[in-house]
Amino acid sequence: MTAQQQTRPHAATKPARWAADAVAMMREGARVRLDYSAQSLWRVDRVIEEIRREGAPYDAVREMLRGLGCYAGEVIARQTGAEWWSSGGDHWVRTPDGRLWDPVEEARRCYGGHGSLRLLCRDAMG
Repeated sequence: MTAQQQTRPHAATKPARWAADAVAMMREGARVRLDYSAQSLWRVDRVIEEIRREGAPYDAVREMLRGLGCYAGEVIARQTGAEWWSSGGDHWVRTPDGRLWDPVEEARRCYGGHGSLRLLCRDAMG
């Protein structure tokens, strides 16, 4: 366990695990490497768009979208010093300026053709 993992709030436990699972899934299944950089979210947006165009049913991709949303949240947390917050099973990222961001919902919006994890990250970092 790294020092970063030891000092992170409890609310980060599940999202960090889901993000790591998404990174492994993308590496093994899609042969896409994700490095927790803001630039990597371009690839994530493209992958979600490809899956949407293939017409995969939402129920078949729900967990993947959650993982990719958490990946985007981890990118924001690592780039800005943001923290994960949770309530009632939902998870958000709170940036140091106090704003709350919902990267999991944004991943769902991407799948619906109306969102962008890359743009969410850019806005959160701006």
